[in-house]
Parts: sequence; C-alpha cells; structure tokens
Amino acid sequence: MKTATYFAAATALALSLSAFAKPYPDHYPSSYANLVAAAKKEGKLIIYAATDTAAARPLLKDFEALYPGIKVEYNDMNTTELYNRFISESAAGSTSADVLWSSAMDLQIKLVNDGFTASYSSPEIPKLPSWSYYQNQAYGTTYEPVVFVYNKRLLSAAEVPHTHADLAKLIKGNPEKFKGKITTYDIEKSGVGFTYLTQDVRAGGAATWDIVRTMGSSGLRLQSSTGTMLERISSGENLIGYNMIGSYAYAKAKKDPAIGYVYPKDYTLVMSRLMTIAKNAKNPNAARLWVDYLLSKRGQTLLAQESDLYSLRADVTGETTISELTKLLGNSLKPIQVGPGLLVYLDQAKRLEFLKQWRQAIQR
Repeated sequence: MKTATYFAAATALALSLSAFAKPYPDHYPSSYANLVAAAKKEGKLIIYAATDTAAARPLLKDFEALYPGIKVEYNDMNTTELYNRFISESAAGSTSADVLWSSAMDLQIKLVNDGFTASYSSPEIPKLPSWSYYQNQAYGTTYEPVVFVYNKRLLSAAEVPHTHADLAKLIKGNPEKFKGKITTYDIEKSGVGFTYLTQDVRAGGAATWDIVRTMGSSGLRLQSSTGTMLERISSGENLIGYNMIGSYAYAKAKKDPAIGYVYPKDYTLVMSRLMTIAKNAKNPNAARLWVDYLLSKRGQTLLAQESDLYSLRADVTGETTISELTKLLGNSLKPIQVGPGLLVYLDQAKRLEFLKQWRQAIQR
C-alpha cells in the first residue's frame, strides 16, 4: 500500500481545461456553495483507491487547487485489500475511507447491497450513461476496455490474436513457444481479475472456459498486479497477457515500444472504476465534492487526457474516451452493467463453484 497526501496549492491547468473558470459548473444548484463551504470546514478527504497514485495525481492536484483548504489523503492498494481493510475498519468503528474507488465492480456493489454506502444524487447524473450508476450509491467513473497485451518484439504481426478464438488457436498451434509464457490475473487474489473472468464467461459462454483450459495447459502464469504483468510482458518473460486493464496497457505502450495491445473484435468487455461514499464517512461533504468533480466534464477531461483512464462521458473527446472507442469497435463493446447482476458470483456457493471450475481449467 502506498499513501500519498497532497496539499492544497495553486496549479496551472492544461490548455484543454483553460475554458473552465469556476470551481464547479454553472448548472449545479445555487445551494452548491453551501456544500463547498461545509467541505472546506471538514478540511480533509480520505480516499481508498485501486487506481495507481501516478494516474490519480493530476486529478488530486486539480481538485485541491479548485478547493483549497481540503487536504486529500489518497491510499492506493489492490482491490481485495481495499475491500477487506474497509470492512475491517468499519466493524471496529475506526476511522476509514470517505470514498472508495475500485475497479472490482462486484465488491463495490456488494458494499451498496450490504448497507455500507451513502446515497447521493450527483448533479452530473444526466450526463452519465444509464448503465454506469446504481441507486445513486455507486457511480462508474471510467470506460476502460479489457484487452490482450503482447510483446511486440517477440510476437509477429501475423501471430497477434484479434479475437478470443484467435488466442486459443494461437496457443494450440505452437504450444512450445507459449509454454509458461501466458499470464493473467489470479482470480483468487485479485478482485478485479475475478470480476473480469465472471463477466467474460457471461459474454463468451463455454468458449471462455476453452480458452482458460488452453492457457492452463500452457503453464499459465498468475499475478495479482497489472504492473507486474506488464513488466514481465515487456521483458519477454511472458508473451501475452489475457483480460488486462486497457488503460494501463495504453499508458505503458506510450512509453515502452515492446508493449502492444488488442481490443478483441468479437467482444471487448468494458469495466468502470466504481466510486462509492461510505455511509459513516467522517468527511461526507468533501466526499460529495470529489464525486461531482470526478464525474464532471472538467474531471473527466483531465482523467482522459492526463490520467489515461478513458472517459465515459459522451461530451469528452480524444483517444481515451467512450466516443472514440465506439467509433472504433461499435457493438463489440460490452460495458459491464453497474447493478445487482454483479453480485451473482459473490454468492458463497456460486463463488466456490466458479473457483473450483477455474482451478480445474488451469489444472491446479
């Protein structure tokens, strides 16, 4: 876990954001000034997040520049650690997060379902896709494709798989080349990995298990960290990564010529980092301010242009946005619906059965 505390300071915004002159948009209610004043009186915001600190930093700096006097304590951890820590602290009645921001969509919805989150009707709701929020308690903030990642130096253009079936065929066709060279999330340790695979099975059905068995027979390498997988693909220790977070692959590929990535053409799952406000938040007004900021056009523009996390707002333009991905992939995009459907595999019996099937498929 890494903890970063950023202090309020003046900061120069990117030219793309220069048109914004107010701390919050004009369409917000006149009473919003009272929320801002209450948040500044609290003076602090605690965020537990499964988003890398480096990616979040531009957003944190801009937020603190807009709202001086609010100090943000940002705690970066993996999805399972985030959930377990929050639950443990809540049970003990100790100080915990005001906001939880996680790519493990199912665990976030479980928090809503179990009564750990507060309801807040953001003024940004009319600007959001209808699939991206639930009961005014869980808000999607990104539109991130789930991709294949590969080593461009060690995989020829002809070998690069463009569909899920292509990937299975590639591995079966050259088992020696790919022995011990395929990597993906360890779904027993990674909450986001578990979410992706359950949604993968929903989208691909029995064919998904065929792919998992094929990867398993090749000596699948399991990780709980996207960063670790990207580094090992870059070094050539692994050749292909399955079901990886596209935003991190995009950011890595800009700096690393060894990294390539593919949006599967048959279907590309799209995940969204869900944001919730803790029911017992110590700083609830600052939490609401952060939610609105991250969902606003300003926050979403910065998220796409500086954090490379892919905006879900239709009025934000650029390569890492819902509008650009829709132009590129159309109906093959399959955004994961934010709602109770995510809870299916968190039922203890269903989860254990799913994990049993996973272990059998990867032969462990």
